[in-house]
Amino acid sequence: MKQLLIILALFTTVAIFTDAKAGDSNTVSSTVVTNNTPPTANSPSVVVNNSDICKSAYSGAIQTQVLGISSGVTVRDLNCEMIKLSRSLYGMGMKVAAVSTLCADYRIFDAMWMSATYCPFMGAIGEDAKKGWETHRHLVPAGSKVFLSIEKAELEQEKAAQEIFKLEQEEQKKLEEDKQALLRELDAGINNETKISAATILSGLALLLLL
Repeated sequence: MKQLLIILALFTTVAIFTDAKAGDSNTVSSTVVTNNTPPTANSPSVVVNNSDICKSAYSGAIQTQVLGISSGVTVRDLNCEMIKLSRSLYGMGMKVAAVSTLCADYRIFDAMWMSATYCPFMGAIGEDAKKGWETHRHLVPAGSKVFLSIEKAELEQEKAAQEIFKLEQEEQKKLEEDKQALLRELDAGINNETKISAATILSGLALLLLL
């Protein structure tokens, strides 16, 4: 029994010594990962459900290391509004008004003018409308290439007419100067003849007196 206790004591001592040595040589390593990335600014969702609104939705976002900004807006589509208004007028039987609505766009105005189906003017159509537009050019849609060409041609004609008038004025002035010079020459010749005649008469009277 005593021998058994001694053997158990030896085994215990060896186990404790082994654990102590193992504890002295054990190495524990760990890696800590930190993430400092800021949250991302997401673009908002702008939805336009009604098709009669004629608006387009746009959104955007900007993200920096310090600050993030996102926004969304709606933009009017004027071309869409014009087409819908024209269709509504046409659907109510107002055909002239529908065409007049489209003619507010210079592209439609030029196309109608080039096809000789002139846009209505104050209730007039056809050639009467053409005369009305030509008389009231300030009402023509801005950007009309047809009227820009007409105005350019008229300016060139006016410039050519002014140059012709200037040449005629210069020619008339030259003719007047030539006329005045000729009159002066004639007047000088007449005066010389008068002086010669007077000298001849005086010479004759002197001779008579001497006789």
